[in-house]
Amino acid sequence: MSSAIPGPVPLPQSRYDLNTYWGRVKHCAGISDPSMLLNTAADVENAKRLIWDYKNGVINEMTPELWRAKRILDSTIHPDTGETVVLPFRMSSCVLSNLVVTAGMLTPGLGNVGTVFWQIANQSLNVAINTANANKSHPLSTKQLITNYFLAVGASCGVALGLNSVVPRLKNINPNTKLILSRLVPFAAVVSAGIVNVFLMRGEEIRKGIAVYSKDGENLGNSKIAALNAVGETAASRVINATPIMVIPPLILVSLQKRLLKGKSLGVQTVANIGLIFATSLVALPFALAVFPQRRTISVNRLEDNFKNLKNKDGSEILEVEFNRGI
Repeated sequence: MSSAIPGPVPLPQSRYDLNTYWGRVKHCAGISDPSMLLNTAADVENAKRLIWDYKNGVINEMTPELWRAKRILDSTIHPDTGETVVLPFRMSSCVLSNLVVTAGMLTPGLGNVGTVFWQIANQSLNVAINTANANKSHPLSTKQLITNYFLAVGASCGVALGLNSVVPRLKNINPNTKLILSRLVPFAAVVSAGIVNVFLMRGEEIRKGIAVYSKDGENLGNSKIAALNAVGETAASRVINATPIMVIPPLILVSLQKRLLKGKSLGVQTVANIGLIFATSLVALPFALAVFPQRRTISVNRLEDNFKNLKNKDGSEILEVEFNRGI
């Protein structure tokens, strides 16, 4: 992320107003744009140089070229480490990375083996994305990572298999409602496991706190309250992000199978399913991501006492601090 580039001149967070939901939607659409994956290592290095020039006074105003450079870094670089995020786990790869596993989970008529396989695949991808993009104040050990991974997998498989066995036994429900409920089982599994996943993978942040910064970019120390806010909002965002992608396509597919796709081959239905998921992801993802800003501001009055009565470099009292929420 561009915030990782050093320099005394503050860089605008976005060309859009991030204090408004619509501004965040447009910003998130930019950094989650799959076309950002086409940027080469040379493009990233050039973007770093441009942003460095601005933050160190060589360039005095934001230009279209600078805004594009910032967009490249925001979709490629981790804000805490300044390192390039591995390609499949970047925000700009989110739609494509999730397409295959989402299509697998939403395939109608999966048996227990298929359900377990796709839940494991989904949680493996979630763990990788969480690890690559989480706040890096307290990285997990390998042992913690493996333990949390198996707990998240267990949660998702347990919910999916449990609901798969319960839904067919429901009485006093018409067949159409039962069909819809069965198609929503993957959504329930993904949401419940996603929440468990976030709190497990980032539990160390809650126990030890995450770094908070002044408006000048000075590290003021670690805050457990900021960490709880960051992890809690990320867990909520998992539900919001999953809802349109895991709910809209299967409901539309149920309707299409009764009309346009009736009697069509499995291949045609699979293509339709993937197309619905891809289109919904492209449209819905920016709206879901924009609910909570990644770079959060919080009043020092809501934090621990040691963050009160601190001063900025210009001598003014620090009233608000920033932290990276992670994703």
